[in-house]
Amino acid sequence: MNTTHESGNGLHDLESPTGRPNLSALSNNRLPDMNASRDSETIQVACPQCHGLARLPVGRIGDVPKCPRCKNDLLADKPIDLGTASFAAHAERASMPILVDFWADWCGPCKMMAPVLNRVAAQRATSVQVGKVDTDAHAELANRFHIRSIPTLILFRGGRELARQSGAMDFSTLSRWIDSALMN
Repeated sequence: MNTTHESGNGLHDLESPTGRPNLSALSNNRLPDMNASRDSETIQVACPQCHGLARLPVGRIGDVPKCPRCKNDLLADKPIDLGTASFAAHAERASMPILVDFWADWCGPCKMMAPVLNRVAAQRATSVQVGKVDTDAHAELANRFHIRSIPTLILFRGGRELARQSGAMDFSTLSRWIDSALMN
């Protein structure tokens, strides 16, 4: 029996014939009635390409969701370059946590952090987005968040700063820091 079209479970609203999620059904902000409580919880995710917001059932986050607007992958496995407008979508309006790296091209420790942040983005794509703000190109964001040294990492969720750390870190230290901040 094809469960994607069974009545009562709402899956037909989310899946395409290929079995992948169809987030265009979510673009009208109508959510299906899911039986599992985890599937009824939703998060707002900002698209790494067009920076539009999409509502995504938490239980379906591992299904390679597509943006209902631009049709690109909704979850990035690499850091997202952020400017003023895209920062607002990802860090202020989306409810998915985002780790933002405030950096500059001339900064040696920032360059050392790049492979660490790439690894975090790849390994945590379904739980934390990773963004990068070039403090030279977007000084207004650096000033707004009182960035005095780089690299500075700030973890946001739902528009709220959860934690801040200045200086370079290795992958293990950064992972523990993220886990601790998300627990609080």
